[in-house]
Amino acid sequence: MTQQAAISLGLSLRILAGAADESAALVAAGAQLGDGSDLETLRGFARGADVLTFDHEHVPLSVVNALQADGVRVFPAAHALRYAQDKLAMRERLGAAGFPSPKFRAVADVDQLLACGQTFGWPLIVKTPSGGYDGKGVWQVSDAAAAREQLVPLFSEHPRLLVEERVAMRRELSAVVARSPYGQVACWPVTETVQHDGICVQTLTPAPGLSDERAEEITRLAISIATELDVVGVLAVEFFDIGSGVLINELAMRPHNSAHWTIEGARTSQFEQHLRAVLDYPLGSTALTAPAVVMANVLAGELPPGTPSLDERLHHLFAHDPAARVHLYGKSPRAGRKVGHVTVLAESPDDSVSALRARANAAAQWLGHGVSLT
Repeated sequence: MTQQAAISLGLSLRILAGAADESAALVAAGAQLGDGSDLETLRGFARGADVLTFDHEHVPLSVVNALQADGVRVFPAAHALRYAQDKLAMRERLGAAGFPSPKFRAVADVDQLLACGQTFGWPLIVKTPSGGYDGKGVWQVSDAAAAREQLVPLFSEHPRLLVEERVAMRRELSAVVARSPYGQVACWPVTETVQHDGICVQTLTPAPGLSDERAEEITRLAISIATELDVVGVLAVEFFDIGSGVLINELAMRPHNSAHWTIEGARTSQFEQHLRAVLDYPLGSTALTAPAVVMANVLAGELPPGTPSLDERLHHLFAHDPAARVHLYGKSPRAGRKVGHVTVLAESPDDSVSALRARANAAAQWLGHGVSLT
């Protein structure tokens, strides 16, 4: 999707991929294959480039620091990227700066974890500081007995775990902003993300029922975080909506699943905006192209016997809903994996969000699970 944006900007995008069948390698001419965590590979790859950027946060900070010391322009830079890689460091930095966050503590053993249960109350949310995504590396621990049973082995793998209070939230929200090296910012409308088993299944934009005042407050928080951490590129800030306000959940410093809807739903997509930001181009308009936009992730599942091929399913979908916009990623399917997304746009302010959700969900279920459209 970033490659598509680069074409429209007249940019030459060089791709480093781990394997020839990765999504980016399938669409980028002359994609280089290599290990994105290896310093010498990245040194060779970055030679002659104007800027180096990422589609995930897992490049080791030691490698990013070494590239920057070589004079490579890397965005987001190591001093910002740290807070997307390390949830505990993020909590400590944002907490010290006064940003609204759940109560948290770093723990090194089960006794410290049990003390959190007494202080915060049960259940607790326990996270590995790094490496988790889509619900992985996150546990809800109901009581002291469950803590002993579930988490003792984790301390042999992780010297510290992040423990947070379980927040009584109404829903999850996402504010996605872009920031240039010299501080220009652009923001898309706040989005509601619908989660199932720790995985985002739908996004609703603008977030239904969110007042203009609260949306502005959330957007200003996201901009303040981008400025505080000196983020360059796209930053997604995930929030818990607790009714009386919001608490920060997590950060992502890259184009984010909660803003895939921007490809059709905004004047400038997050992928184009990320390229504009890291190259310090003027940022594009983030105005909506429709009164409301719903995106549904296509999650791979077991297909019933006799299910038509994917190409046939696309034919049926487009005949059933010609306005649905489909993006498939070329990924090999495995249960629960995001292999694409579908976006539907309201044609008038009178179109209901529930109807848009039903259309998007039907399309995603048909493509991913072979569930009938009718």
